[in-house]
Amino acid sequence: MSVETVDRVAAVTSSRPSTPLQTSWFEFLLDGSLLENHLQKSYPDPTPVQLIIQFLEQASKPSVNEQNQVQPPPDNRRNRTLKLLALKVAAHMKWDLDALEKGLTIPVLNMLLNELLCVSKVPPGVKHVDLDLSTLPPTTAMAVIIYNRWAIRTIVLSSFPEKQTKPGPHQMNMLSIVQQEKEMTDNILTVLKEQATDSISVLEGALQLKKDFYVHTLRTLDLLAADAAANGETESSTAGLRISADELHCQVHYDLGGIFFQQGCTDQTAYENARDHFRQTKELLTKLDSTVHVHLDEKRLAGYWNACKALTEDCDPSDSQNTPYNQINSLIRARNYQAVIEAFIKDNVSRSLPNNFRRSVLREFLYKVQQGESTLDEVCYKLCVCNAVRDALEGEVLSVRFQQLLLKPSKKMVDFILEVCTLSLEKGRQSETSRRNMGTFMKTLCETLEELSLLFVVSSHKLFMELLKEEERKVLVEQLRKRSTTINLSAKPLPSFYDIPASASVNIGQLEQQLILLLEPRRIRQILVELHGMAERPFWRVNSKWEVPPDYINVILGIKDNLTKDLVYILMAKGLHCISIKDFAHARQLFSACLELVTEFSPKLRQVMLNEMLLLEVRAHETMAAEGSKERPPSDLVSRVRGYLEMRIHDLPLRQVVGKECVAFMLNWRENDYLTLQVPPSLVMNNPYIKLGQLLASTCKELPGPKECRRTAKELWDVVVQICSVSIQHKRNHDGRVGLIKQRESSMGILHRSKFITFIKKIREPLVLTTLISLFVRLHSIVRDDIVNEVTAEHLSIWPSTLPNIQAVDVEAVAVTVKELVSYALTLNPNNQSWLITQADIYFVTNQYSAALNLYLQAGAVCSDFFTKAVPPDVYSDQVLKRMIKCCSMMNCHTQVAVLCQFLREVDYMTAFKALQEQNSHDAMDSFYDYIWDVTILEYLTHIHHKRGETEKRQIAIKAIGQTELNTSNPEEVLQLAAQKRKKRFLQAMAKLYF
Repeated sequence: MSVETVDRVAAVTSSRPSTPLQTSWFEFLLDGSLLENHLQKSYPDPTPVQLIIQFLEQASKPSVNEQNQVQPPPDNRRNRTLKLLALKVAAHMKWDLDALEKGLTIPVLNMLLNELLCVSKVPPGVKHVDLDLSTLPPTTAMAVIIYNRWAIRTIVLSSFPEKQTKPGPHQMNMLSIVQQEKEMTDNILTVLKEQATDSISVLEGALQLKKDFYVHTLRTLDLLAADAAANGETESSTAGLRISADELHCQVHYDLGGIFFQQGCTDQTAYENARDHFRQTKELLTKLDSTVHVHLDEKRLAGYWNACKALTEDCDPSDSQNTPYNQINSLIRARNYQAVIEAFIKDNVSRSLPNNFRRSVLREFLYKVQQGESTLDEVCYKLCVCNAVRDALEGEVLSVRFQQLLLKPSKKMVDFILEVCTLSLEKGRQSETSRRNMGTFMKTLCETLEELSLLFVVSSHKLFMELLKEEERKVLVEQLRKRSTTINLSAKPLPSFYDIPASASVNIGQLEQQLILLLEPRRIRQILVELHGMAERPFWRVNSKWEVPPDYINVILGIKDNLTKDLVYILMAKGLHCISIKDFAHARQLFSACLELVTEFSPKLRQVMLNEMLLLEVRAHETMAAEGSKERPPSDLVSRVRGYLEMRIHDLPLRQVVGKECVAFMLNWRENDYLTLQVPPSLVMNNPYIKLGQLLASTCKELPGPKECRRTAKELWDVVVQICSVSIQHKRNHDGRVGLIKQRESSMGILHRSKFITFIKKIREPLVLTTLISLFVRLHSIVRDDIVNEVTAEHLSIWPSTLPNIQAVDVEAVAVTVKELVSYALTLNPNNQSWLITQADIYFVTNQYSAALNLYLQAGAVCSDFFTKAVPPDVYSDQVLKRMIKCCSMMNCHTQVAVLCQFLREVDYMTAFKALQEQNSHDAMDSFYDYIWDVTILEYLTHIHHKRGETEKRQIAIKAIGQTELNTSNPEEVLQLAAQKRKKRFLQAMAKLYF
């Protein structure tokens, strides 16, 4: 190369602008001001969401020690700074969940919001629903609101259909990897859905707050970092970005409307709640001058609003302001089907209704016909004709359903088609293009009809003459005449489906849509046959929501015949979906059809389907039991469950969930002897749920005998302790992170804690639940190591009193589990006094005194017919009474303290006198004097009021002490009767105050 060439190349190269290098994540650690400068750029690279992903990815990377063991991410300054940087980026985005959800996956956004809860000092180990937002610092309350908004939004978004990535043949072996990647997201979604009711309650509570809110900014996060260095003594919660109450309420109403609308498919009343929230959203939007902090899709809001009005019948067909959607829906609800048809014909002229809405109305009627309303057949074909004419006017391809109608035409149908065509072209409002399209439709109609009498009806019609030129008519009539001479009309078979002259791609799309909607196995099979005749591709991927358990995926995809593979996959997926929404009738039909199909060629799949049908029947029976049915399961079902638990078929894919539900079923129906004596050891070793069930059954069975029970209880104790432990490689962080949905991996336990909780929530048998509550209460007491504030429960003596490796137990996990367990038990039986006392103790030891007193009173009420009888002393023991006294004292209800001091076996005069000395009492004070029967306390009251110069109150005390039944000279029986009478009246008065 010559010197000149080199210079020329160098000159060209130097004249090109160089692309700036992307800023690396570690540079933000080195320069504290770099992040803010970077985010201020017009097009920052990396983008804000990419930065969040990089920061959190680096902060959560595990480390490896000298022994080459994997260690959890260390809690050091570097990782804390990275997490703070991620929060700063989100703060720069003003916590816009729309933008965050688009750029971040569910696990990453979950991690980010958990960090927000942590730095905002949300109390760890306390459910959000138990927090009083009005008492929290503003940014702390806002963090809780943002988290719970995200929770319900994620549930709603996860219910939307997603376009599935279709792997090629060489990628089929990656399905199991994809399944594993989905597990983390699925676990988070499972927990979010379990806590949906709590999240809704939190947000409804936020709507009651009328004050402005503050959310963290870059500056407040810097202040919090400084606070951390100063041991958290600096309060910076009110220094954030102010968001007006109306702005926040507008956003929360919109999010709540979305979750209620999503729940409406299983609970019709939820649509009314959704409508009310969307109404509030619309009103607030019009009220707000600025919507800087409101991020919602107004078109989607309008769609939601119209849908809610239609679904809740909140519209009047005569209302001139009504939208066409609402008018159509009102007519459908009024069963004025002729008016619906007329509205569709008029819309062919005005074209105000979108085609997809018109088709959805037709699908709704077709569904009703499938459900047995055969009288709507005529309405269906007329609506189909109306839609076909609309398609023809717009030059669209005619639908498959209309083409199928023309295979079996009638004089009445042809007359109606011509009537609709005529009405759709009247008033001179249609363009020349529409008239030309209608002429083409008339020609297509003639070419499709093969009965001469019907052809004559069309070709002699006025519209035919107007729309087709004379030359076109002559050519068409000649073609039809030639065709008629070669066809024997009396013997001619109907054309096959594949002879329909239409676009194949359109046909496939419409058939796939039917395939998604149908639940009738025979029709599913017919459509799959038709689809496979049109294209050779795997139709089991049509809907991304169709999922079969990963345990079965390889067996099903191993079926060689593609049609059979699709049919088995879809029947199973649809059946599982029906079970999930408790549509057990359709699930039985789908599974029965699938069983019949696989029996022909695969013994392995036949047993798989028998197992799934067993799970279906177990869930159906347990659902009835949960709804109040007392009927015992049929002996046949119990035998099938036993058969499953005894099954020893090798090389058969087994789902753990089947074993889980079978074990819960046996526990619920007290089949303890079977679980303890007859389950094969190999199944116990391979299925953790069966092992748990066996240990629970053994412990419950031997409860009357303390020595034997302690041996089996120790085995159950060891298993549960391992579930609540973390391995040495996974030590608990010391950053106080809220563990609402955090999954703690542990190689020590036979189950993850979340799966263990899910299993417990399948159990309804009181003795089993009492045993589990007892176990967790003892474990909770040991790890808390607080002798004064211990929680009580039944059968505590059967459990060990110490733990050899207490450091390995996840204290937060134990605390959350015991709360969830007792709360769940009380949903089954709110009148179990033992569980009520345990729940009250939990509230007591966490300083929630009002809630604790409420439950102590409930426990007394349920075992005394609302205090018409004496409360048994084992319920209101001295310990419970002293806790009730402390609850009243902490709430400044000092007169109630004095009254309760009399309930103790030995009256606590010192506490009573001290309480009566308090002048700042928040109870009714002298109105409680009638409930005091101890003369010493009444004399003290008289003295203290005299000393203070409170004459009226002194007179009330004197009147109380002067009652004849309190005379100390009375017999003991009279004094006891007076005491019992006042006890009952006082407790009833307290119940009215706190219930």
